[in-house]
Amino acid sequence: MGVAVGDILKLPVLEQATLQTELYERKVEWISVIETPVENFVRNNEFVLSTGVGCANDVHALEEYVQDVIRSDASVLAFATGRYIYKIPDRIVKLAEKHELVVMEIPWEVRFGDILQDVLRLIGEEKQTEQRRTEEIRQELINCVLNGKGLQDITAVIYKNTGIPTAISDHNKQIRANQHFDRYWIDVLNGNEQEAGTLIEMEWQVDHPLCHYIETYQIGEHVCHQLTILSNYKKQGYVLFKPEDPDELNPTTFHILEHALTACALYFVKENAIEMTEIRLKDNFLLDLAKRDVVIDRSLLSKAQLLGYDLEKPYICLVGHIQFFPTLDNPIGNAVPHVQSSSINSRNYYIQKEVTHAGDAIKRQTMTTFDEGEVIVFLETDRPEYEETANQFLDLIERRLHELLKGITISWGISCHKGGYQVFHKSYEEAATALKIGKQHEEGERTFFSDTRMNRLLMALSHEKEIGEIVQDTLEKLIDYDQKRQTELIHTFMVYNKYNSNVSQTARAMNLHRQSLLHRLRNIEHLTGLSLLDADDLFLLELSVRLWLLKKVER
Repeated sequence: MGVAVGDILKLPVLEQATLQTELYERKVEWISVIETPVENFVRNNEFVLSTGVGCANDVHALEEYVQDVIRSDASVLAFATGRYIYKIPDRIVKLAEKHELVVMEIPWEVRFGDILQDVLRLIGEEKQTEQRRTEEIRQELINCVLNGKGLQDITAVIYKNTGIPTAISDHNKQIRANQHFDRYWIDVLNGNEQEAGTLIEMEWQVDHPLCHYIETYQIGEHVCHQLTILSNYKKQGYVLFKPEDPDELNPTTFHILEHALTACALYFVKENAIEMTEIRLKDNFLLDLAKRDVVIDRSLLSKAQLLGYDLEKPYICLVGHIQFFPTLDNPIGNAVPHVQSSSINSRNYYIQKEVTHAGDAIKRQTMTTFDEGEVIVFLETDRPEYEETANQFLDLIERRLHELLKGITISWGISCHKGGYQVFHKSYEEAATALKIGKQHEEGERTFFSDTRMNRLLMALSHEKEIGEIVQDTLEKLIDYDQKRQTELIHTFMVYNKYNSNVSQTARAMNLHRQSLLHRLRNIEHLTGLSLLDADDLFLLELSVRLWLLKKVER
């Protein structure tokens, strides 16, 4: 910003001015009358008017005065000649030429007030022109977003008006758009290079509020500047720029960058709103598909296609129950490390991302939604090998999730493969039932609906009133004992039964002394009135415990 010295010399009021140096390519941003001493009264790029009073007939004093003006980085020094100074000494001219300070002589009769008025008017007109230009650029940047254009168009506008190589990244530092930006820095930011930039301090010559928010990184001799794109105090991404010359970062450039930040923030807000709307539409669609027995007609198939789903492929359903357990990295057990927010949305985002990644890896279509702490996935499979496909798919998901979200555990229920297509509701019910049955075992289990026939039979029996009374009579004292004394007699019986009444194997599995185990078994017999050596009593006790556990899961 500023007026070229050549344009100022074209003013009628300066027709009689005589240049004593070359017409250097300097800009003038202000004009003032300054006499000795200069001190700090002269600003950068200033047009200085002087009568030379105080320096008359004293070349050394005049030289010191000119040195002070040069140190202030003024653009022009004009002396009114005819009273105190009649001609600028050659040594002063050479000093000015050495530092590229434009020096001129003005006849004494030309009034400083007239010069000030005309130069200030010219500077004001230039500022208005510059403001109109930056306003047009601001509108052009905003229109990039309003007219449906992207980040690449925003970088094009920045480069066209500044000539500075520019890039825009998202909050993960992934480059989304660039104009003539250094390929090496793009690779560094995208993680394709091992080097990382070192944050350094920069001193800016331009007085602009944006300077306080610039972060500068250096690798070797290479320097890159970045500004953070914020929306509602949330980090959306970064504008990165690499000027070849620091002088390119002038007030006009900073105004353009400031408007670019606004346009980028608007773009990311718009992108996030579209993404959230699409996610809600997909969630509602898949939840209806899973939880209601909807008719799969042409209209529904078309709606699915618009959302990116193909319902004419064969799918199985997987329902996962999500839990977090405390770890050294995640002692709370419910927060999500490695991400700024520990909200459910952040957790679901990572699960969704890994489901999509796993589906792509095994070349299978997936459809995913979430509902009350559960993830529901429809996975494209073939009938003969659907169990192998499901296990391969879940292995990929869990391996990556355990690295991203420390302490996460997901228990899965998996439906059977159907001979026909379009049985989404039935598949979901099977997977939900398998998950419910699997919950009575350890967390993180995978339960296939095809393996739950015994449990489903028991579930059907558990709803019979008379059978419920038998279970209550058999286990009442045992349950009360465990609750009051915090013991594990029911668990001990299940392990004992699992090892076919083998005391030694049971003791090893439970890490118990043999005598301690025998004591527990005698307690079980005493409380239930049943003998663990009698086959009928053993069967009744096992059946009662299984039915009680199923009822517990259902609640």
